[in-house]
Amino acid sequence: MNIVAIIPARGGSKGIVGKNKKLLIGKPLIQYTLDAALASSQFKLIIVSTDDQDIADLCLSQNVQVQFRPEHLCGDLVPTLPVLQHVISNSNIDIDAVMTLQPTSPLRTSQHIIEAIELFKQNHEADSLVSVVKVPHNFNPESLMKIEGNYLVNYLEVNPILRRQDKKTYFARNGAAIYITKRQQLEKSIFGGKIIGYEMAAIDSLDIDNIEDWEMAELILSKRFISPNK
Repeated sequence: MNIVAIIPARGGSKGIVGKNKKLLIGKPLIQYTLDAALASSQFKLIIVSTDDQDIADLCLSQNVQVQFRPEHLCGDLVPTLPVLQHVISNSNIDIDAVMTLQPTSPLRTSQHIIEAIELFKQNHEADSLVSVVKVPHNFNPESLMKIEGNYLVNYLEVNPILRRQDKKTYFARNGAAIYITKRQQLEKSIFGGKIIGYEMAAIDSLDIDNIEDWEMAELILSKRFISPNK
């Protein structure tokens, strides 16, 4: 199966200015994703979609292909799907699937990428794969509450399940660390059809959206004695 990696990386950001190229423990944020993709040795082609020359120069220096986005795909509110579709439609490549790697997941490693691809290849009927994290039991639907008037009531109209071992197991997408999408499915959505879940540990699932996330990533990376993407 020929899977191409696409890394969407705008130059702008609302939460953290210039987030994708901002230095995180001495490296631009996007470099962690580049390192993981390159070290995995899973891709004949890695493409970065950007609107920023600095990001483009960084990627080109590592033999990573770059596509500049048209203006209508550069805004804060532009979803990822049309960006991926633009890359594919403007690339003369024969692919079976796309792996989308967001730069905001610096704790995703080459091993995660390898495992996700192996899992996807094992299920020939799957249309897509999404990386997920197990939901803590105290955030399960059975444990949630809402406010009605001035008082808390159960979110579900059932008696709460109090014992952790009796609660169901739920999963949530972990900030889009990894998506794999077959080309036909990509005409409609980034994930859909028959979806495989690839579980990642909570500590590796950090998605940098704001300064608190950034500080948490700094703390975790500073405690690791080796590169997180090897």
